[in-house]
Amino acid sequence: MGARGGGLYVGRRAAALGAALLLALLAALLALAVLYGRCRQEAAPPLPSPTAPSPAAPSEPVPAAGSVPRLPRHLLPLHYDLELWPRVRPGQAGPFGFSGQVNITVLCRRDTDTAVLHSAGLRSRGAAAVRGPLPEPGAAVEVAGLRQEEASEVAVLELRGWLRAGRRYILQLGFQGRLDEDLDGLFLTRYTDQGRSSMLIASQLEPTYARRVYPCFDEPAMKSTFNIRIIHDPSYVALSNMPAIDVSEMKDENGSLWTVTTFNTSLKMSTYLTAFVICDFDYVTRTERGNEIRIWARKEAIRNGYVDYALNITSPILAFLEDILNVTYPLSKTDLVALPDFGAGGMENWGLLTFQESSLMYLPDDKSTIRKAMIALIVHFFFLYKWFGNLVTMNWWNDLWLNEGLASYFEYLGAAFVEPKLSLDKIFHDHVVQSVLREDNEIVRSLSESEDKIKESFSIMSLFDSITYNKGASITWMLSGFLTEKLFIKALTSYLKGFSFSNANQDDLWTHIQMVVDAQDEVQLPASVKQIMDSWTCQNGFPVLTINLTTGTIRQEQFFNKKNRKSTDAYNNTWIIPVSWMRNGSSQPLIWLDKSSKVLPEMQILESEYDWILLNVNLSGYYRVNYDQLNLKRLAHLLENDPKAIPAVSRFQLIDDAFALARFGYIQIETALELTKYLAREDELFIWNMVLLNLIPENLESTLKNYEVYPLLKKYLLKRMLPIYHYYVGFIRQNVDALEDDYFAQVYLEKLFETACWLGLQDCLNLSSELYAKWMDNLEYKIPTLIKRTVCCYGVAVGSDKEWNFAWEMCNHTDSTEEDKDILLFAMSCAKESWLLYRYLQYGLSDTLFSSNCTSTIILNVVAKDIGHRIAWEFVTENWPLLSERYGQELLHDVLKVMGRFVHTDIQIQELQIFYNATLEEDEREATTLLLELTKSENIEGRELLIKVASWLKKNIDD
Repeated sequence: MGARGGGLYVGRRAAALGAALLLALLAALLALAVLYGRCRQEAAPPLPSPTAPSPAAPSEPVPAAGSVPRLPRHLLPLHYDLELWPRVRPGQAGPFGFSGQVNITVLCRRDTDTAVLHSAGLRSRGAAAVRGPLPEPGAAVEVAGLRQEEASEVAVLELRGWLRAGRRYILQLGFQGRLDEDLDGLFLTRYTDQGRSSMLIASQLEPTYARRVYPCFDEPAMKSTFNIRIIHDPSYVALSNMPAIDVSEMKDENGSLWTVTTFNTSLKMSTYLTAFVICDFDYVTRTERGNEIRIWARKEAIRNGYVDYALNITSPILAFLEDILNVTYPLSKTDLVALPDFGAGGMENWGLLTFQESSLMYLPDDKSTIRKAMIALIVHFFFLYKWFGNLVTMNWWNDLWLNEGLASYFEYLGAAFVEPKLSLDKIFHDHVVQSVLREDNEIVRSLSESEDKIKESFSIMSLFDSITYNKGASITWMLSGFLTEKLFIKALTSYLKGFSFSNANQDDLWTHIQMVVDAQDEVQLPASVKQIMDSWTCQNGFPVLTINLTTGTIRQEQFFNKKNRKSTDAYNNTWIIPVSWMRNGSSQPLIWLDKSSKVLPEMQILESEYDWILLNVNLSGYYRVNYDQLNLKRLAHLLENDPKAIPAVSRFQLIDDAFALARFGYIQIETALELTKYLAREDELFIWNMVLLNLIPENLESTLKNYEVYPLLKKYLLKRMLPIYHYYVGFIRQNVDALEDDYFAQVYLEKLFETACWLGLQDCLNLSSELYAKWMDNLEYKIPTLIKRTVCCYGVAVGSDKEWNFAWEMCNHTDSTEEDKDILLFAMSCAKESWLLYRYLQYGLSDTLFSSNCTSTIILNVVAKDIGHRIAWEFVTENWPLLSERYGQELLHDVLKVMGRFVHTDIQIQELQIFYNATLEEDEREATTLLLELTKSENIEGRELLIKVASWLKKNIDD
């Protein structure tokens, strides 16, 4: 399942094998034993053999309320016969419901007089029954009662007889449930197509929503085959995992006609992968290697060709994955459905993938490379689940990364195949690796957790996060790097074939990789694959390597915020780390750091200022690097004289590492700033974007102008920005279409342009006014999308009420898209005259001028501005009764978060307290006071940092 932002790359950890002394060896073995104990998977109890004698179980324990429900292992599902009947007619008013019948063939693994399976929010329909043992004709076990345990989301069939080990039975249950619009389970959603209001029914069952649709054994390892039939209105088409094999008609008790669609028997799969769509869509189709691919969407979208690009890339992606993985895709059809409303980015149901509509649609006249890249990444990502997740599924959700992380890694390889113009290595490192490095020190969980810890500390849904996706992809990238891609793919093929239609945990993956490593001599590892990789997956956080290149000493420790942590006792993890490195531009053999520190004579640098060393080349490992001052000075000098001597991704990493190290107390901010002197020679937008985010964080833009640092920063940065600014503005003025294949221009040019205007670059302000005026004079004129938000903001900011009124008119124009409205809602908050901002806030209260959901957007836009925060705060306090009625406390919390940026004194906190003491509950008041106190201390610390930055800028402003 994707919420997604895609991902891949990076990793390491330490284990020790090496010293001759017995004591050192024992210490290393002890360290590994501790690691194994921490990492050991707490799997469900093993299933006894079906033929082995098994003691009777007087009654099966029902999972405790509040825990993640695990079912007893007494019954193993083999096959489902499932009928679903959503009672929905076109144009019908709600409420809606559905009913159904499920017959589950099970194998009894241990004698029992109860049957426990998952069921949540369903009501029983008719009498439950148990047939068998099979194949005895007419045999049955009498059901004494059916008990629903809502807290544990299970149904318990209490029996008057016994189910015997080694025999097969059929559990028969009728059920009914509500059909809501909450986008989970089986849900209904409304949309407009060709000017008509329509409805459709779809499903989203990952991770544990299948139990809301039909009683089942809703665990990933309890795979079964399915025969599915759907009863639906004749004007709709029904889709499921497998091809339809029969379409017939039936009449209900009132004589009304319904269509019955019956589907072929499915492959063996987990319940969360079953899928159902009932809709009035059209489709486009093509066939690839005998697999029929259909993309379903609103008739209007199909007619206009909006999904043609997605269809055109789907076939090559499928072929690419079959070829690279050397495992044939086992289905004969694949449907992709573009849903107008869907809670996830997409869902990888086998044979029936569902997506947010925007994830698949590309307008034929759209010039945006971003849209193409996004569609290529998303389609590739969800096709990967056919192998990683559907064909081979994790045993339990604690190893979710085996689905999501591996898919995220291959997502970028396949997308590069489909769209070779994209710099996907840079995109990956920017969007995935650096993104998760910024978060991983704050999230206190490892990639692979024990089941017990998940039960105690995490919900399953919380595991669908950046750690699972991006860290999983990053350590996979690192693993592929030190193995070589050839060996890694070979191992994955072995893993996929070994566990097809079954389940695995991460140790199974390590075993197959180890088998491939052992069968060759080219790649030698310092420890077993399990020892190396467990250090990355079973520990939270990541390391920072500190290098003294005078002595050649390299030391690792867990990266953490030294400013906030008084004790380092909790940060004593070590990793087995593959260290890629470069000397004077030449790649060097890989080095392994398999203990806390090592002396590496080959890493000692010479006295010559031209002798330099670079570690973690192209971010091949999941760690940061802290260089000594001597080498850092040489690298800074190299950047100023020959920046291309360092690869672009390494320049990106070097600077981002330096700012992160300064932020967390490892080095002084002045050291990081030294690496920015060369920027006049930097032509990579993704590097500029990272620099600007570090120098001018978005939450500081509204406050930085109040400090001495602003004019200094303006002079220092503009001097370095002008070359890249003029390069791209040349395209804006003359031929903006030439940038349509420049992905980073599509993504990051806005930030560069906005910063230039924020710094007061007159050319930027003039260009914004010029382009905005062109739009005012000719509504057919289109401001370049790349910079439209900034142009509108500064067009209003440097203009008068005339420009503001035009934005207001366009925002309320019937032809304005939602994206345009968002841009204009933001632009109107850029006004520099207080009375315009106050009027804007007043307009926001009017139900006739705005929909109510715009009011909070308007307030939050204004409160974030340097001249707007006081105006917005006064407006909120004056109009709180009405705002509270509409939005409750959530709006106040959001406003207070933004107001916190401007809090520097106790008096300012007290001013805010006077208001929220009268509006918040006592526990909320305490939490808000603590938040503001923390924000104040952070602001004071930030002010001290700005003083240091200003001092450095004064000394270096003319360099």
